Amino acid sequence: MGRLFGSDGVRGRANQDLTAELALDLAVAASHVLGESGAQRRLKALVGRDPRISGQFLECAVVAGLASTGVDVVRVGVIPTPGLAHLVRAGGADLGVMLTASHNPMPENGIKFFRAGGWKLDDAAEDAIEAQLLEPWQRPMGAAVGRVSDAPQLVEEYVHHLVSTLRTVTQDNISLVGLKVVLDLANGAGHRTAPAAFRELGAEVVVINGKPDGTNINDRCGSTHPEELQRAVLEHGADLGIALDGDADRAIAVAADGEIVDGDQMIAILALAMQERGLLKGRAVVVTSMSNLGLDHALKDRGIDVIRTDVGDRHVMRAMRDGGYNLGGEPVGHVILRDLATTGDGALTALMLMAVMSDSGAPLAELASVVQRIPQVLINVPDVDKHRVETDADVVAAVAAANAALGARGRVLLRPSGTEQVVRVMVECEDAERSRAVAEGLAAVVAERLTLRTTTPRSTARG
Repeated sequence: MGRLFGSDGVRGRANQDLTAELALDLAVAASHVLGESGAQRRLKALVGRDPRISGQFLECAVVAGLASTGVDVVRVGVIPTPGLAHLVRAGGADLGVMLTASHNPMPENGIKFFRAGGWKLDDAAEDAIEAQLLEPWQRPMGAAVGRVSDAPQLVEEYVHHLVSTLRTVTQDNISLVGLKVVLDLANGAGHRTAPAAFRELGAEVVVINGKPDGTNINDRCGSTHPEELQRAVLEHGADLGIALDGDADRAIAVAADGEIVDGDQMIAILALAMQERGLLKGRAVVVTSMSNLGLDHALKDRGIDVIRTDVGDRHVMRAMRDGGYNLGGEPVGHVILRDLATTGDGALTALMLMAVMSDSGAPLAELASVVQRIPQVLINVPDVDKHRVETDADVVAAVAAANAALGARGRVLLRPSGTEQVVRVMVECEDAERSRAVAEGLAAVVAERLTLRTTTPRSTARG
């Protein structure tokens, strides 16, 4: 069996790859690894989920696994992932379990674990949970088994957290009155919490895709499919649109003119606003290798450093914690405000973005224009030995030569897929034709040197 944990928890097709039996076993193992060793008190866990119908039986399995180890379990019900993380931290729980596959379609589901304090797990904790799956354990009996209770009212505490956080951070009792926003809620976990927080702060809110039925989560909507949101912003004459994903830990924005504002641009907007107020720690932001080079140019020209990590918001968070930084994220819309949250929070990010708009009086398109995206070409090279991408001498030499040729105004990234035998070749350069030529040359080297069988690379281009 390969490693169960991916870039963000355990995911798979519900009831095939991710079964009730596996969910129960993972919960048992997690309680042993994440619970306080030798604690003289009863351990407490919070369990939440997104609206997928498969989340119901997986929740039952997780709750049973935790309670069978003597952990008291509180079921929160449908709640955004950052909401559960906040409640774990605020309530002093020993661990949290979120049933969600984030932006993935409905047949998928997943399990995300949080340790005490609301933090995602590092690789060592995940490896320990996987190892614990094979170990025998002593089962408590009688009064020693865990109690199970329901506390759906805790969702309202998360809404209060969003509202109070914005008011505290801005220090101006800021209001969003006068701003009209369209919220695409992806028929997901944020369908109640996000509209409530935005309206309480005074914004005029139009909701689309806010009626989850258990099967329509992320179905041609939300942050991975913003086309409907773009149309709705124009139709309603809104100041902006915000698209969340299924578990509401990421957000993509749309300006009044219908143009997408991605995570890189939102990070730049927040970084400049925080720097102006003296709130940007270390005068730096942390992003992944996938962030556009245009972000580097925009911020470095204004005295802000850009620090890069591996793909995945937990890698961003680890670098932020290690370096003492308080802003980071990914272009897909995971934005982490570390002073305010332990994970990406789409609603919180959007509220902070609107606060900058309200404070500056500038439209979103003007604020976002600080980042001029560098043309980017991405080529997926399938059916190759992805594990040799960093060790094959010819591939390494080709990458070095390409980086030297592009210089400081361009870059090359070869990244193995986390789930397939695919190597992703990305090239950024201000000359789009040159980007494509360099990318195609590198893809050819990868295909020739690492091939598992004869194949033709597939390519896409992004501006």
